[in-house]
Amino acid sequence: MADSRSILVVEDEAMIGMMLEDYLETLGYRLHAVATSVEEACAHARQGGFDAALVDCNLQGEKAWPIADILVQQNIPFVFATGGMADDLPNHHAMRPTLAKPFTIGAVERALERALTPE
Repeated sequence: MADSRSILVVEDEAMIGMMLEDYLETLGYRLHAVATSVEEACAHARQGGFDAALVDCNLQGEKAWPIADILVQQNIPFVFATGGMADDLPNHHAMRPTLAKPFTIGAVERALERALTPE
């Protein structure tokens, strides 16, 4: 169960962001915020205050690696959302959980559980 953990959604496509918001609510998570750009997401990541993040790899043509780097520094777990092979993860993030588009609620649930479960 999600235990009302809050999730930052980093997604530049409005419809996907709204769908993820619905999924999170259904799964018992709280939405921290939806960030639609690398700059906005980096600001949220630096500020913290959420339990995990779902991070689209490509935001308005810009790669999300700076966001991931900040999340790692802040010790905040996250899942990369990827639309395909064009989103090859950098080596230092290759072990991070990924979620392939198109999303299903079950896949989102499993990915967040994997990210939030301490190893």
